[in-house]
Amino acid sequence: MTSRTSTGTIGERPFSWRFTTPLYLASVLNPVNSSLIATALVPIAHSIGVSIGQTATLVTALYLASAVAQPTAGKAAEVFGSRRVLLAGIIAVAVGGLVGGIAHDMLALLVSRVLIGLGTSCAYPTAMLLIRQRAREVGMDQPPGLVLGGLQIVGVATASLGLPIGGLLVSSFGWPAVFFVNIPVALITLAATLAWVKADRPLQRHGVREVAARLDVAGIVGFAAAMLALLVFLFNLPAAHWWILAVSIVLWVALVLWERRVPSPFLDVRLLAARPALTNTYVLFGLLMLCQYVVLYGVTQWIEAVRGYSELQSGLLLLPMTLVSGIVIALISRRNLVRGPAIAAAVTALVGSAGVLLLDSSVWIGVVAILTFLFGASTGFGVAGYQTALYTNAPPEQLGVASGLLRTFGYVGSIASSAITGMVFHHQVSDHGIHLIAWIMIGISLGLTLLTLTDRTLRTHPTRK
Repeated sequence: MTSRTSTGTIGERPFSWRFTTPLYLASVLNPVNSSLIATALVPIAHSIGVSIGQTATLVTALYLASAVAQPTAGKAAEVFGSRRVLLAGIIAVAVGGLVGGIAHDMLALLVSRVLIGLGTSCAYPTAMLLIRQRAREVGMDQPPGLVLGGLQIVGVATASLGLPIGGLLVSSFGWPAVFFVNIPVALITLAATLAWVKADRPLQRHGVREVAARLDVAGIVGFAAAMLALLVFLFNLPAAHWWILAVSIVLWVALVLWERRVPSPFLDVRLLAARPALTNTYVLFGLLMLCQYVVLYGVTQWIEAVRGYSELQSGLLLLPMTLVSGIVIALISRRNLVRGPAIAAAVTALVGSAGVLLLDSSVWIGVVAILTFLFGASTGFGVAGYQTALYTNAPPEQLGVASGLLRTFGYVGSIASSAITGMVFHHQVSDHGIHLIAWIMIGISLGLTLLTLTDRTLRTHPTRK
């Protein structure tokens, strides 16, 4: 039996490497870029004559752009077509890499990071839609678990790869290399997408007003404003600008009221209320990412400041997190389980958080490697279970936005982790500080464990409603 593919026929292997390669290549760019810049901040500050504190806005820019763009890209893909949005995102990444590589001031670098954030955010929601479309074409209720697992391996588990890669690029070619490296990867991904991803259906002619209504432009703008206000409040901690939080709350209330009355809402609040399994998945994922990024940020700073390791060495110490995550996702995702992996993720995070209390200036450095193994396993268990829950509980026609929202919650978790480490290490990175971070992580992971154990919506073998 033969069926259609990207170029006209689908062979006997609908999820072959040709189909998955462009999706995986595109999806790896966002998490890697989120940490790739870390080793370049000091050289950038020296090169363009600004303070190191100012260069930290380059990290913020990508996080803010990604948190807003992930669900927006999903909505756009549902309206304009997944392949078109994916191609637009890839081109934005290439342009962003070029702008950043030749930049001589902060404004150009900020534009570059925003372009990279917007472009890389198109990958995951469009990949989920393309995978769902391919599964439907071949009569499958769910795609093979390893396909979704592979997407999570390249989309979440690779975040810690940015540190050693960035260190190697900066030490070998200078800081512009962390921007320029996006160009060849984007061009390869662009060629693979054009060759192996099936073209979208022709666009129907609609007026500007109708397109705006289908996209719910007002909802997107409201979501962006409310999210940006929240993230700005978090990034400014420990300086608490409560008026910014109040503005965010007002904007969220206005957004909910608006989304309840439009026929094609960007953020379907009725759906989130009617499907607690989907909403709970977002909350659990955000908490898990909070724990993971506290390790990436807090433990990394402690390794460098207290133990005296270089950026490259500290990045290599965190590599087990990526490797273990990938292995666990590959083993778990093929079975399409939810509850078991979610519980394992929470418990492993709790054990790892307690282990951070062991860190001090004289502890064997191998303890750090052991802890990264634990958090890598926790991340692997969690993302494998949560993605299956997302695919199962999200309505097929809203999978793009639902997938983007999952990543948005992950970014909120990562931004909150940056705020936590910033408050604790505000004056000095020390053993006392890392122990305080450990107690905070224990509280977060304990909450994650309790929420997971009491969540009745987590099913071992979920079925679509």
